[in-house]
Amino acid sequence: MSTRTTIPIQIRVDKKTKDEANELFEELGTSMSGAVNMFLKQCVNTGSIPFRIKKPHPSKELLEAMEEAEALAKDPNASTYDSSEEFWAAMEE
Repeated sequence: MSTRTTIPIQIRVDKKTKDEANELFEELGTSMSGAVNMFLKQCVNTGSIPFRIKKPHPSKELLEAMEEAEALAKDPNASTYDSSEEFWAAMEE
């Protein structure tokens, strides 16, 4: 039996995230409390957030550019160039 005293903490999270996390933790054999405890212990052990924080999705602009590139690749009338010099010459026209 652990001699450590536990205390409750309260956090706010949107319902969808909470429900999805609970489902995941159940599949992994743990609980929300267990997962939060693992996270906090890793923060203490590493002296940092224990994972890379990054923007999870491409920006709207990138997605639009990718769609445009895909459409151009399928367009038989789109201009094509054999070299960057040829491309830049066409841009200067």
